[in-house]
Amino acid sequence: MSTLLIENARCVATQDDTGSELSHASIWVRDGWIEAVLPKDTDLSPFRAQATEIIDASHHLVLPGLINTHHHMVQSLTRAVPAGQNAELFTWLQTLYPIWAGLTPDMITTSHQVAMAELLQSGCTTSSDHHYIYPNGTRLEDSIAAAHAMGLRFVATRGAMTVGASQGGLPPDRVVEDEKAVLRDMQRLVETWHDPQPGAMLQIALAPCSPFSVSESLMVESAKLARALGVRLHTHLAENDHDVAYTLEKFNCTPAEYVQRLGWVGDDVWHAHCVRIDDAGIDLFSRTHTGVAHCPCSNMRLGSGILPLRRLLNAQVPVGLGVDGSASNDGAHLLGEARQAMLLARVLKGLEAFGCDQGPAQMTARDALRLATRGGAQVLGRAHDLGRIEAGYCADLAMYRLDTVAMAGGAVHDPVGALLLCASANADYTIVHGRVLVRQGQLTTVDLPPLVERHNRLALALAQTT
Repeated sequence: MSTLLIENARCVATQDDTGSELSHASIWVRDGWIEAVLPKDTDLSPFRAQATEIIDASHHLVLPGLINTHHHMVQSLTRAVPAGQNAELFTWLQTLYPIWAGLTPDMITTSHQVAMAELLQSGCTTSSDHHYIYPNGTRLEDSIAAAHAMGLRFVATRGAMTVGASQGGLPPDRVVEDEKAVLRDMQRLVETWHDPQPGAMLQIALAPCSPFSVSESLMVESAKLARALGVRLHTHLAENDHDVAYTLEKFNCTPAEYVQRLGWVGDDVWHAHCVRIDDAGIDLFSRTHTGVAHCPCSNMRLGSGILPLRRLLNAQVPVGLGVDGSASNDGAHLLGEARQAMLLARVLKGLEAFGCDQGPAQMTARDALRLATRGGAQVLGRAHDLGRIEAGYCADLAMYRLDTVAMAGGAVHDPVGALLLCASANADYTIVHGRVLVRQGQLTTVDLPPLVERHNRLALALAQTT
């Protein structure tokens, strides 16, 4: 039995149904689950006597662990590649596809460990990953191995590309797969690795890459398979104007109409980006409870546009945050992503005539933190056990120091607001299922400098394969 007492937190932002923020509260954890949130002035002596570990949180803001709903972790190997630095989505992809064709199992595992380290240091405790390219004998198990090593709660998606350039798709033919083989592997992975139970550390979702890289038949058949197996569905949608134009030309419909036609809507589906979703698409997603992974930094990095976030939220569309690919963002700081989501929502309103008057109210710091916690839990189908600091929920927690120079003069007024309005901080502690994975800013599961050195060697080797 393992027990943990987080003691006397300056503030606990619970993200419960009322948005409770508790001063000088404590959190009691047993065997990976929150057993009690203890209010100020509770006699802690019985808990101290039982605790395996005690963490003094008197200088900390404690949040539910942040949840990342969209990532391409392997791309940490190809950050800042010169030829792709100033390209829009399609050109950027066509620049990097030939490089990714050289991926090996070791490259995938190592890149995922680096990406997970970066996420953990930002306070992220759960992440999905959309891996869709499998050259040179690589498998999804190469990603899963990294999650096991790092301790991150993980949703591994079996992506795929099956329509190459010769068939009108975007990727080169040498990186696409056979559809029947993809479906067989999807079933194998779910039956081998997916854990449907509350508190699951590893789940599998099915994720054909995008409308411009897979066939209609794979989309339809993967949806049938996912529902037969009881797992979720994920893909890219309406990321930029070229994405929309491709769908209109090839399928004679909008992206939202396309996924509706394929059966890719419902509360078991989430789509990445949706920057160019139209009003009818928002209404469709609202009616069907289809989720969206909002990736603000990537959308800015690639110049794709600004998601109509407030309109989606007003329509009660489930929305979580995603850092997207390490090479389309060049970072993976999920707290920073929440800050950018807040700022972009304000800017979008400000682009209207005199919208500056209403812009700041479009997205508060608390709204953005809710996206990063409860929103992500809903999008990943984990609202029952993740995203809140509440008895009966997983002990996934992020703790940020409030006595730093970046928070000076801010946290004294409002520690929750200051976390996003001031410079984005790394977590001082990150705890996953009661296990401390970041302690005083340092990872506990891996020696980071040798990992980074190995990762950099592999990045250079990969670039030289083209």
